[in-house]
Amino acid sequence: MYLARKIDQEIQSWKSDTTRKPLLIRGTRQVGKTRTVREFGKSFENYIEINFEETPRLKSLFAGDLTPSVICENLSAWFKTSIVPGQSLLFLDEIQECREALASLRFFYEKMPDLHVIAAGSLLEFALEEIATLGVGRIRSLFMYPLSFSEFLNGIGEQALLARIRSASPGQPMNDVLHDRLSELMQKFICLGGMPQVISSYAESKDLHQCQLLLDDLIISIRTDFARYKKRATALRIDEVFQSVVNQAGHKFVYSRACAQANHYQVKEALQLLIHAGLVIPVTHSSCNGLPLGAGANTQKQKMLLFDTGIFQRIMGLDLTEYLFSKKFSTINRGNMAEQLVGLELIKSEPCFQSPSLYYWHRESKSSNAEVDFVIVISQNIVPIEVKAGTKGSMQSLHLFMKEKDCTTGIRIASENFSAYDKLQVYPLYAVENIKPDIRTALPFES
Repeated sequence: MYLARKIDQEIQSWKSDTTRKPLLIRGTRQVGKTRTVREFGKSFENYIEINFEETPRLKSLFAGDLTPSVICENLSAWFKTSIVPGQSLLFLDEIQECREALASLRFFYEKMPDLHVIAAGSLLEFALEEIATLGVGRIRSLFMYPLSFSEFLNGIGEQALLARIRSASPGQPMNDVLHDRLSELMQKFICLGGMPQVISSYAESKDLHQCQLLLDDLIISIRTDFARYKKRATALRIDEVFQSVVNQAGHKFVYSRACAQANHYQVKEALQLLIHAGLVIPVTHSSCNGLPLGAGANTQKQKMLLFDTGIFQRIMGLDLTEYLFSKKFSTINRGNMAEQLVGLELIKSEPCFQSPSLYYWHRESKSSNAEVDFVIVISQNIVPIEVKAGTKGSMQSLHLFMKEKDCTTGIRIASENFSAYDKLQVYPLYAVENIKPDIRTALPFES
């Protein structure tokens, strides 16, 4: 079954844009890039798909002359299908396997702008590093991640609950019965993660055990792929650093704890490969003294998120029976699961044509340490976010940050219902997307 995605509408808008550029869909393996384009391809009279990993001999069609008319003439002959600008979609999948095809994208924009061209691939960052110029301003990137919670709800037929989330706010809490139902579904979503294959299986069978086996398959596939990253970092070292990201979740990543047989530089190199591959997302410390937050960033202090909570919990070895039936936030947040979820939902809620960055704030002093899990910007205002289970009086770090940075609003994300008190707004875990309603409105989800 096809799971509708938020980017579907963006791709449809791209189709009718008279100034469109070739579209480059970027994301790690198995997040649904190919399936999304194939579904989109049904709206064209002619659809041609090339998978350079599956049919490497087709690379030769891009060797030498990169003139679009020549390429299309050769492709038409091979596939026995007409390629007509305005009526055809050319899809170049796993394009990282053919550097010449990647380089040709700029020429499609310059010499055949009416032809709809989409490329996609994993490990694209590695391929882009090896191309001198991709044509600045001639290609548009679209960033794709595993399914968000709202996409999950839509995929399992819970559109009514999704609509209720979007109408709720700290000033207008959710009905208690619906809140409990959504909290249960959120716990399941954290266990399942957002990989399309897993969610499709759950939507069809509701078999959590089978979904866990699918996650095991994905983990094996991810780790097998490590050998393809770079020759200068061994698959074993990358795997050790990958495991350490899970072990150190929720805390500043300490390089010396990642791999006993590697120095700081070697660990950093392996970590950067994982980040380039989209498997790890850094959360960088910022002084938060002004905008943009990146101006005060310190890359020496970073926390790391795994790209999917389902894969995270499976590697961590979560006891699903205890987890799914627990109402305690401490159990729900075991291994900092809730913090992982919130960071990923923040990333997924951003416009898909941007590659967003995540920030947190940490102050070390002799008298006390303070840390705020995430810091975001809403309407040019710095807003701190804490993912906590504590009572109103336990938000010391959040209050300290707000006082020190003169913030008018702080956000607490917890397992409780929407509420507001003092200068704080409370959002349940299932409503992270509601924090930035301007973005949510700009990217409406179509089922």
